[in-house]
Amino acid sequence: MKLNPELNYDSPKELSAFLNSQGLGMRKKYGQNFLINPMIRERLLDSLEVSPGDGVWEIGPGLGAMTKGLLAREARVTAFEIDPAFSRILRELFGNNENFNLIEGDVLKTWPVAGQEEPYLLGNLPYNIAAVLLAVLIEKKRFFQRMVITVQREVAQRMMAKPGTKEYSSFTVLCASVYKVSPLMVIKGPSFYPVPRVDSQGLRLDVLSNRKLPSRLFYPLVRSLFASRRKTIQNNLSNFCASVIITDNTVKDTLKETMVSEALERSGISGSRRAETLEVEDFARLARILEEILDRGQ
Repeated sequence: MKLNPELNYDSPKELSAFLNSQGLGMRKKYGQNFLINPMIRERLLDSLEVSPGDGVWEIGPGLGAMTKGLLAREARVTAFEIDPAFSRILRELFGNNENFNLIEGDVLKTWPVAGQEEPYLLGNLPYNIAAVLLAVLIEKKRFFQRMVITVQREVAQRMMAKPGTKEYSSFTVLCASVYKVSPLMVIKGPSFYPVPRVDSQGLRLDVLSNRKLPSRLFYPLVRSLFASRRKTIQNNLSNFCASVIITDNTVKDTLKETMVSEALERSGISGSRRAETLEVEDFARLARILEEILDRGQ
């Protein structure tokens, strides 16, 4: 059956009829929800601020509503789609466009082999992988000039959280170490088909112009200090030094105490504090000092 290039992305009824005509359904395991609100789609596309010829990674294009908008702006689109049936439809709809490139499979596995590192990312990120994907990209130092994404509102609140709040987490610190995270709009369930049970949030992430590449201990340190939120920094830091840094069991206890004591003293951070009270700069400073101590010992 030849596909209609004017597929109505705004109508749940027509989308449902189209899926039925193709013998397809929505697969919950992929977190599939189509953004059917055209005004929100336009606001998201406008927020990405792409120019003709700019390269964009699009995560989870589905049936191509946002893809169509990107191509209309003459962007070069590399789309990552996990559903083989949707991939077939995307190829039929956009395969003749020289600015469209489709990568099939789980983006968590396929992104490293995607080739050219484009400066922009757009995605209606599935609820079940949003935080994991963003964390992986950051930890693997795959940074974008700008990202515009929609995520579950709970995930967005974690990304925008301030120190001292219950939402503030290792994920918050990872995002804030690289990007300025700005809210765009809250997206209610009826803006999607099928209607999800939770609200979503549009976000814009701009890479920090003055960012410094974190030291090699930064990411593992952040995760370790948040591993047991009720424990003090001194206790979590001791566990981090003993399990991650020090490999020689014969000197582990003595060296651990020395490293923890010196790191806290030089950083000016009280060991009685907890991780959720620290700013991003505090984690970075502590990681750099630990690295200096470690390198000095070698």
